[in-house]
Amino acid sequence: MVDSSIPKFFEKNRKEKLEIVKNFSNLTETEIEIIKNSGGGISFEQADAMVENVIGVFSLPLGIATNFRVNQKDYLVPMVIEESSVIAAASNAAKIAKIQGGFSAKSDESFSIGQIQVVDTDTKSSIPKIIQSSQELLDIANSKSQTLSKMGKGAKEITCKEIKTEVGPMLIVELLIDVGDAMGANVTNTMCEAIAPLIEKLTGGRVVLRILSNYSTRRMVRATAIFDKQGVGGEQVIDNIILAYQFAVYDEYRAVTHNKGTMNGIIAVANATGQDNRAIEAAANAFAAHSGRYSSLTKWSKDKNGNLIGNIELPLSVGILGGIINVHPMAKICTKILGVTSAQELACIMASVGLAQNFSAIRALVTEGIQKGHMKLHAKNIASAAGAKPEQMDKIVQKMVQENNISLNRAKELLDQT
Repeated sequence: MVDSSIPKFFEKNRKEKLEIVKNFSNLTETEIEIIKNSGGGISFEQADAMVENVIGVFSLPLGIATNFRVNQKDYLVPMVIEESSVIAAASNAAKIAKIQGGFSAKSDESFSIGQIQVVDTDTKSSIPKIIQSSQELLDIANSKSQTLSKMGKGAKEITCKEIKTEVGPMLIVELLIDVGDAMGANVTNTMCEAIAPLIEKLTGGRVVLRILSNYSTRRMVRATAIFDKQGVGGEQVIDNIILAYQFAVYDEYRAVTHNKGTMNGIIAVANATGQDNRAIEAAANAFAAHSGRYSSLTKWSKDKNGNLIGNIELPLSVGILGGIINVHPMAKICTKILGVTSAQELACIMASVGLAQNFSAIRALVTEGIQKGHMKLHAKNIASAAGAKPEQMDKIVQKMVQENNISLNRAKELLDQT
């Protein structure tokens, strides 16, 4: 079995890191050249075909998190993020989790939810009519995706609910669709639009919206890990982590920041693999408030041996087919680096990275504080902004950190002295 534990990976130069990733993930020379020379992965022409009013391409750092073992399989995890310390923190957390076997994760099947909003109808009499015509509605929906139908997937179920609003009751028809390994937004919207005319005919009402719901509660993922007592730092550190977690459970102001740290990991992998990060964030935050009060996405406790137990549960709508993966070469390569073969496997990895990130953030907070890990990389950013060349960087960074004076003015002063 390949091993994601690569000693001193962070000390290796770019060429050495790329060689390790190439061998681990069986990348081709062409793919390595794309990583090295892409400048962000897409050309202006490709960008111009993706969105409107294009004037350029905006790049973010792509790094690799090491040490991840999820469901007894090792992964090198590509992460795209601008925030310092995140990738290092995820790698360190995964290293500690690996002592006790790594992460265990399970993802639901990939069911998407589409919604059709019906107004100007008598809900009570309309719901039985829709339920009685469920098969006809499903047949119409499935006619819009022969690919899913041939795979035994596609539209599977019709449900109805009434909601009370300020302007009166509304009937919401929900279409449950097995979208396989796709994120499924486009096919969901297409199917909703296809069945809307029959719904209007059955109810005598008027359809307003026909749209996917990004609150993907039928695509839940759960991950857990045991963090070794000694690896974490001992009983006092673990007790403080649990106290910090309880703070997030019962205080919304803390919970938002607590969950932001979790999403640092999840969104970094989402960015790398071409996922809809806005949909992921929206669903996660909605789920964080599903009890009626915004709270932590993770749970932390101790086992009988004093080890730290971490759990995470959240809705996660991801795909490895279609969407941006088809048009963005870097997203395609990053997905290959992960080596995933299903959307469910990708969701399991992303949840595990989120749990790892949350662990590292809380552990830093209850020990040396969050700033220590950030400061060296922050100093590098400041030195770079001041105009430091690569050969000057280490000396200027070390001096600013030693002085605890990390500022643009000080960086410029040190540059003038070199």
